[in-house]
Amino acid sequence: MDSSQNSSTAAAVAGGGNGTIISQYSDASATRATQMSDDPKQNLSQVISSIQKTLGLIHQLSLTVSSFNAASQLPLLQRLNSLVSELDNMTKLAEECDIQVPMHVLNLIDDGKNPDEYTRDILNDFIARNQVTKGKTDAFKGFRRHLLEELEQAFPDEVESFREIRASSAEESKRLAQAHSILPNGNGKVKPEL
Repeated sequence: MDSSQNSSTAAAVAGGGNGTIISQYSDASATRATQMSDDPKQNLSQVISSIQKTLGLIHQLSLTVSSFNAASQLPLLQRLNSLVSELDNMTKLAEECDIQVPMHVLNLIDDGKNPDEYTRDILNDFIARNQVTKGKTDAFKGFRRHLLEELEQAFPDEVESFREIRASSAEESKRLAQAHSILPNGNGKVKPEL
């Protein structure tokens, strides 16, 4: 055996045996894993960068495999080890990232559909429902106004009494709402009258 084979064998044994070599990336991955923060946006960006690094490692690995020969065994092992360590790092980072994705969205992605289209369809559905609800509300307001007009013609004294009771009740509700809406500095929230 020549000296280059001895050094590569010694590196393989020192790296963990069984032909595995500890990658130079494992130290960087361990450092990144210990720097995880409580900020969800930072956790998400760390997961995204880990995914991008993993994709780069997979690309490098595919290039190494496609042109494999006996001399490229050591780089292949190094890239496999770095891929495994980055996947481990990604798993650790993902555990700190709490994102809820609806199962329906994942099924759409599996079916090859765009999740943005799903979001657009959901928003359009909510807009349509909102318009229906607004139409019902406007219809009830119109009915109430028409009913009060008809009642005022038939029972003017009772309608006047109803309006006075309604006004005093609304003022009492407003006063209670302002009393409960006092800010910690003592100022009250007051909505301007329209």
